[in-house]
Amino acid sequence: MASQGARTAAAPLDLAGPAAPPRRNGELVFEAPWEGRLFGLTLTLHGQGHFEWEEFRERLIRAVARRERAAAAGGAPFRYYEAWRAALEDLLAAKGLCGTAELDTRERQLAARPPGHDHGS
Repeated sequence: MASQGARTAAAPLDLAGPAAPPRRNGELVFEAPWEGRLFGLTLTLHGQGHFEWEEFRERLIRAVARRERAAAAGGAPFRYYEAWRAALEDLLAAKGLCGTAELDTRERQLAARPPGHDHGS
């Protein structure tokens, strides 16, 4: 792992294929705020040298394929950033950066906060 802040190269996002993020008129599309935050977190962790982009990309392609198959078999509708989240969680756990139990605990803590908690009135 490179030291934090050592890498400044941008992640090479796919423009087509299973790893390509949703776009509309050439712009990235996020259906919910958490999707944009997750995207930014992933790019930041990569930029800080915590993982190589190809490591994430390979996991993302597999997660997209799993979720597409599940949706086609009558499961939950396919949502790209759910696959992105699964790929990042898998990578973080594999790297020993953040385990699944730790992520689950943090997710519950964040979900328990009242609506508008971080916005002034």
